[in-house]
Amino acid sequence: MGGEPVQDWQKAAASALEWWRDAGVDMLVEDEARDWLARIAPPAQAVEAQAAVAEPVVETLPDTLEAFVAWRLGDTAPEAGWHAPRLGPTGPADAEWVLVTDVPEVEDSDQLLSGPAGRLLDKMLAAIGQSRESVYLLPLAWARPVTGRIAPDDEARLLELARHHLTLLGPKRLFLLGQSASRVLAETSGESLTNPIRDVNHFGGITRAAASFHPRFLLERPAAKSEAWKHLLLLSRGTE
Repeated sequence: MGGEPVQDWQKAAASALEWWRDAGVDMLVEDEARDWLARIAPPAQAVEAQAAVAEPVVETLPDTLEAFVAWRLGDTAPEAGWHAPRLGPTGPADAEWVLVTDVPEVEDSDQLLSGPAGRLLDKMLAAIGQSRESVYLLPLAWARPVTGRIAPDDEARLLELARHHLTLLGPKRLFLLGQSASRVLAETSGESLTNPIRDVNHFGGITRAAASFHPRFLLERPAAKSEAWKHLLLLSRGTE
């Protein structure tokens, strides 16, 4: 009595599957007919995700000066994670003059520009009949970065917040101290300092603006003081 041939069932199954695949049947079929051209509705989660991408959340900044300053000193402001003391603006909210600086100085602890650069600024203001008490001094960054300079990744956001701040102030004259501060306005960003005076209409009215050298730069390059003095006089007296 001969033995039955041993059948390799794995090879047989693979051969059958290969035959069906070659015949074009490569998926499960159902008893009911199916419209293969019909569009399949995406899952509800996918629809919600697409809606979230299509409709980004628009941030609403506080629309009063008091509320905005409080927010800038709060836990959600850009500088909240910098682990450095924050120094807010100084001066009266209705000041005709607004001065914008970039960052607090190394020696600043209770007030912006409290060291040598600030003393030079005080002399400049006194020469045009102004003082620290009569102008509004606004920093771009309300805390000093570790490097002493605003990082490129942070600059756009801080400039945006400074523009909102200026909209709430509505200054008549705007003096921008240094290169970073000059970028608050497109009209002064990267412009030659030969004729820096610009009349702009961004903050609810006409603002006469000028970009000039930062006092700390003037301490390092005293030869530039005469040029900064000219900018300040032009802004104070006008170009007529």
